[in-house]
Amino acid sequence: MTTAMHSIQDECPEGVPFYSINDIFTLRNGYTPSKSNPDYWNGTDTLPWFRMEDIRKNGGILDHAIQSVSRAALKGRAAFPANSLIIATSATIGAHALITVPYLSNQRFTSLSLKPRFQKNIDMKFAYYYGFILDEWCMKNTTTSSFSSVNMSKFRRFRFPVPPMSVQKTIVQILDTFTSLENSLENSLEKELQARHKQYAYYRNQLLTFRELQA
Repeated sequence: MTTAMHSIQDECPEGVPFYSINDIFTLRNGYTPSKSNPDYWNGTDTLPWFRMEDIRKNGGILDHAIQSVSRAALKGRAAFPANSLIIATSATIGAHALITVPYLSNQRFTSLSLKPRFQKNIDMKFAYYYGFILDEWCMKNTTTSSFSSVNMSKFRRFRFPVPPMSVQKTIVQILDTFTSLENSLENSLEKELQARHKQYAYYRNQLLTFRELQA
């Protein structure tokens, strides 16, 4: 692992460019279609509608949801595009997922989809893994009224690294391996799983720590 981290650092010794979330992504708020309108919750032409329960039950990379809604619920707007992130920015903060199909989500989530300028520069699986860094930031940058919510002005300015694509793919490959190992240990001794989880979190944070390239 140390060798891999040194190899990654060798590819960008001067640092990597960082951009604000607002530069890289189009942000859209999720919403809940009216429960009183049956046309929104029935029919055959539906979209998956993601909630926190989906992440808790099925993990962080999702292609289907527990509940679906009719396309009639789109309010004349397009569905959120496939290969977007959903980030929990209110109520239960500190979770995210990569959604690989067109979808909607509830209002607890903010949807992040790549702007055209960055579509060839960012591997969304890399963005998914960097989402764990963003989760930690979100939990430290909240405002409280009737419920907790992320400071969205600061959220839009959050600095997101864009290393070379080869570096992104190497990081994804390493973290995919760790994820597979964690999944295989789910039925093992609890202490072993906890130790592996801490090791995974440590190396994930190390791999995703970059120095910002100075202009």
